[in-house]
Amino acid sequence: MKRFGVAFLALAFTFSAYAAKNSTTVDLTGPVQVGSATLPAGPVKVSWTGTGADAQLTFAPRGKNPVTVPAQIVVAKNGTTAISTIDVKGVQYLQQIELDNQTLVVRNVPGSTANSGN
Repeated sequence: MKRFGVAFLALAFTFSAYAAKNSTTVDLTGPVQVGSATLPAGPVKVSWTGTGADAQLTFAPRGKNPVTVPAQIVVAKNGTTAISTIDVKGVQYLQQIELDNQTLVVRNVPGSTANSGN
């Protein structure tokens, strides 16, 4: 039984390490619109599933319900974290999040030329 417990813990650690690669926390300097929700300023956990144009981003701000939107994951050597928004009639819409080795592009953003529909 002890052997099983050790193996299970090792497996659980492996899965949590894998899951950690598909999430990060970003600090929003102001509120931004994502899908039909407004994310408040402050730290927001971002996680993603899928690859390429068939991906989804989930935003989980503290104290708020998570928001999931369609996205595209682009492999890119950005070397830093940056957030891009677009202003549409006074509302800041989140366009993309650049991470060290990839860019998370939000799809279907109003006024964006980066929309990659279907």
